[in-house]
Amino acid sequence: MTENTNTIVVYGASWCPDARRSRAFLDDNGIHYTWIDIDENAEAKAFVKKTNNGTVVVPTIVFPDESILVEPSNPELAAKVKLFEGV
Repeated sequence: MTENTNTIVVYGASWCPDARRSRAFLDDNGIHYTWIDIDENAEAKAFVKKTNNGTVVVPTIVFPDESILVEPSNPELAAKVKLFEGV
């Protein structure tokens, strides 16, 4: 479902505190990403549901290597984005 394989894609919802925290972390660290609000995109919501075994869990974050983190803590996100600093 990701549109650009060179970009981190954050699937989330504006009402989700974990999605807001992850976005703030990425913003604060100057990490480029694409935001997709699953409440505004049925295809994205279906992707998140499929990825999480039938459950809608956000944020679901897809990285350029196609690995996925779901509801990562800031330290988990920091460790992962360090691998993609050039993205």
